Amino acid sequence: MSRVLNGKAGVSDSTREAVLTALDVLGYERPTQLRGERARLIGLVLPELQNPIFPALAEVVGGALAQRGFTPVLCTRTAGGLSEADYVGMLLDQHVSGVVFAGGHFAEQAAPHDHYRLLRSRGIPVVLFNAAIDNLDFPCVATDDVTAAGQAFTHLASLGHQRIGLVVGPQDHMPSRRKLAAFTELATRAGGAAPSGGAARAPVEHALFSLEGGQAATTRLLRHGITGVICGSDVLALGAVRAVRRAGLSVPGDVSVVGYDDSAFMNCTDPPLTTVRQPIESMGKAAVALLVNQIENVAVYPEELLFEPELVVRGSTGRPAAELS
Repeated sequence: MSRVLNGKAGVSDSTREAVLTALDVLGYERPTQLRGERARLIGLVLPELQNPIFPALAEVVGGALAQRGFTPVLCTRTAGGLSEADYVGMLLDQHVSGVVFAGGHFAEQAAPHDHYRLLRSRGIPVVLFNAAIDNLDFPCVATDDVTAAGQAFTHLASLGHQRIGLVVGPQDHMPSRRKLAAFTELATRAGGAAPSGGAARAPVEHALFSLEGGQAATTRLLRHGITGVICGSDVLALGAVRAVRRAGLSVPGDVSVVGYDDSAFMNCTDPPLTTVRQPIESMGKAAVALLVNQIENVAVYPEELLFEPELVVRGSTGRPAAELS
């Protein structure tokens, strides 16, 4: 057995395979140098593929992994389908060399996290994509949500908007929490009001990350008389545009809308969407570099690399109607 575990010569392929299979059956971890040896598999775990930002990320990460000789395995959570924990179990069975998680349970305070601890205990290299809850101890690449919210708010305020609302994801979602904290601070400062007055002045809605979620949340915001809305994703923003139109109003004539991601085709929407761009290309390459460094036993600290977002101004924002009249 020691000859197999230490990769020494003089062991037939069938014997080597039998020993490794016995380890698997008994529940022992294969030595690092034999893990994923043949396929060098990397799991890429995504929440969905309907939001174009996730296929874009898969393309960048998958391409960068392939260039380094790894095989990416795409694992997508679907309603009623496999969970993140299910995928982690399958990936461990395949002796995966590492895992990249994007938009997963690591960002949600109330979600299950045992599968991350399992990967940690097995010593599997992991990188997280975007803000994570505390105490997971994995390296993370993230867009600076505080800066992103600031760019969107400052843009609308500079156009003359005073009643600005925010639509973000669920309350336990870390990127949404960061955007909300920055938005609240900016709105309070701009309003110069007590927190109670600030809340009425800067209403906030939490939604599921879907077009329907964005539409429902924005419909509620419109009751507060907002003239501008900042959204936590482009998909939410498209829902916001639909809500404004269903209310008999126009974008940007009555309500300006700002998205987040700058995912595919947002320059082709009607109107083209003003949004805050995530630097997916550089983030994806950094995530792969962090992962490969761990696989090659280069020391990697569980720190967060923050990337700067960029405001992309298009046709969905303009001066408020009161300013124009």
